[in-house]
Formats: sequence, C-alpha cells, structure tokens
Amino acid sequence: MNISKENAIDFHRALRGKIEIHNRVSIDSGFGDNDDKGTLGLIYTPGVAFVSQEISKNKELIYDYTSKWNNVAIVCDGTRVLGLGNIGPEGALPVMEGKSVLFKVLGNINAIPLCIATQDKEEIVKFVKAIEPCFGAINIEDIESPKVFDIMKRLREELSIPIFHDDQHGTAVITLAAVINSLKIVNKKIDNIKVIVAGAGSAGYGIFKILKEAGCRDIIVTDRKGAIYEGREDLLVTAADSQNLDKLEIARNSNSNKLQGRLEEVIRKADVFIGVSGKAGIVTEAMVQLMSHDAIVFPLSNPDPEIIPAVAVKGGARIVGTGRSDYPNQVNNAVVFPSVLRALLDTRVKELDEKMLVAASYAIASLVEKIHLKEDYIIPKVNDPRILPVVTQTLKEAIGSIQQK
Repeated sequence: MNISKENAIDFHRALRGKIEIHNRVSIDSGFGDNDDKGTLGLIYTPGVAFVSQEISKNKELIYDYTSKWNNVAIVCDGTRVLGLGNIGPEGALPVMEGKSVLFKVLGNINAIPLCIATQDKEEIVKFVKAIEPCFGAINIEDIESPKVFDIMKRLREELSIPIFHDDQHGTAVITLAAVINSLKIVNKKIDNIKVIVAGAGSAGYGIFKILKEAGCRDIIVTDRKGAIYEGREDLLVTAADSQNLDKLEIARNSNSNKLQGRLEEVIRKADVFIGVSGKAGIVTEAMVQLMSHDAIVFPLSNPDPEIIPAVAVKGGARIVGTGRSDYPNQVNNAVVFPSVLRALLDTRVKELDEKMLVAASYAIASLVEKIHLKEDYIIPKVNDPRILPVVTQTLKEAIGSIQQK
C-alpha cells in the first residue's frame, strides 16, 4: 500500500477508531425474569457480589477473577509524539490506538490508550496511581524529557505493578539487536567500536544504557549543544539544581576522551550512528563519508529520519535502518513491547534491569539466522511469530534467575 497522507486519513475516517471492547462471555439466558439463574446472574448481580467480597478480603485475587492480569494502560500526555513534538492528547490518540492493536495482535494483551489532558508531572503521577487497581502493568509513552524520568522514578517507587517506558526500554532493546547483527556482517566487535547517539531524551538515554551494559566502551551522546561530556558548563549548572540527572549520568559514563563539538565534528571515524533526535535531515551525505569504513547508520526518528537511507548509502553506509515500515530494516520498538509486556504480566515482576534488556536484544537478534543475515535484513519482521515465545521465555528465565538470588 502507498502510505500517503490521503490514504492514512481516509482509512482512519472509515474506521472511526482502531479498537473496541469485546466480551469474553455471552449471555445465554437473555434478559427475562429469571436471568439470575443464567450467565447474566453470574457475571453481574447477584453472583458478582460474591466475587467482589472475596477480592475485598484478598486483593491479590483480582488477578484471578478479573482481566487485570492482562490489562495494560498506555499513558500519554501528548508532549512528544513520534517526531511531531507536543501535539496534545487528542493528536496522540490515533498513535496510541495503533499501539493497542499491536499489543493485541502480537502479545494478546488488552492495552487501553489513556491520553490525558494534563502535562503536569505531579498530576500524571497521581493519575497513574489512581488507575493502578485496573491494570497489571503501565506503559508510559511519548512524554517529554526530562520530565518523564522523574515520573518513571516516582512510579517505580510508589506502584506495585511494573512500569515500562517504551520510548526508553523498547527502543533500546531493538536498537541493540540491530547493532548486534550488523556487527556480524561488518565483522566488528561491540567492545571495539565508536558509537554516536544523536538525541539525549528517553530513547537516547535508554540506548546509551543498554549499549554500555552490552560492553560498548566508546559511546558519545549528543544533544542540541553538541557532545555530552563530564564537565560541560551547562551540566555543571544542572548538577547544582538537580535537573537533567539523566544527562549527568550520560556525561559521567560515556565519552571518556571528552570529545567536544557538534554532531558533524564528533561523527568522524564513528562505526555506528544512531539517531533518536526527532530532527529530520541533521545528518548529511558528507557526514556519513566521515565515518569509518562499513559504517552502520540508524536514523530512527519518526516520521522523518535524520537522513534518508538512499543518501546514507550514497555517503558510504553499508547498513542502514530506520524506524519506518516502508524502508528495509525497520528498527522499531513494535518488535519489542508486546513480548516484553507479556513477560512482565505473566511473571508479575515489578521492574526490568539492563541485563534483562540485553538478554532480550540477543534473543531477538538470534532469530535472524546467519544464512539469512544480510545488509537489508538484520532484524526479524514485526509480525514474526517467533518473537513472542522467544523473548518472553528469555525474560522469564532472566527474571526467575534474579528472583532466586
């Protein structure tokens, strides 16, 4: 299908929403005088009262008697949707409905989009805490940085259910999987490459953390002011007022040579470029030419990447992947979030760590067998039926191993 503006709008207008609610039970006795003796009497009054009383005595029974075990809330305030920026909760809703479809199709999860009309950090935290009883997990989505880091920290501390940040965790997992398989093609090792990550928001922070955990020793993250390094003047001010603690962590644990300068300067001799800046066209053909031989270029910003794949190839890139489905090598978190949330729901573990995420990346990468691995096929397709069982089993084993310690 040709994905044009007109096609997309016409499709959504015809559907009038991409999700709806279906019952898991039919009412077999109708609505007559004796309904209480049939299914209706079991699912509603009078029978449901017995179930409610049992749950009130033991709240854990809610997982056994309701759909909480399989419900995920997708919480978004519309402040950083795709590469479109702050378009508000209404503009975010069609995106979150699309994610709900993927959750259901790829993970058999009931994901409810909750695009809320507040951008206040405290109100968002309060809202998520208030809806906790109905959901087995929370997926935080498209909330601007650095606010989202504070929200995640608070929710992890104050909620009893897992909190997954797709922009951070999901993007990191699929990006590392793409790097792992790309390095096999160009015959390079992860501990001996230079990686540039353009963008220090949620995705950039998550990618930095997972690359470091995977053994990458030379990572440089850039933001609007250029390369992040320990001692950068604006970060000294940040340290004093406790803002942007994520950038401080990046500064202290990356760019050990303290390279300074704009993206076009620090990209020189880089083996891998990863773009999660949300800015289209910030990488040029000439910049790719400055990279090392067999350069790997992942401009992942959506809907418009940092560089068009054909231009990157012209500049000398050997492997190129974007976040879009209409180019080869879709490095998109849609491959990740359904299976990761499935594992979180099934194990009821509260939180993932980087070791678990690295394990998930290697599991996804392993699905592309060596005989099939090539420049335009480095990660499995979004609808590959092997992803769900392999990733969920990998995470369950990793979670079980940690719980035993």
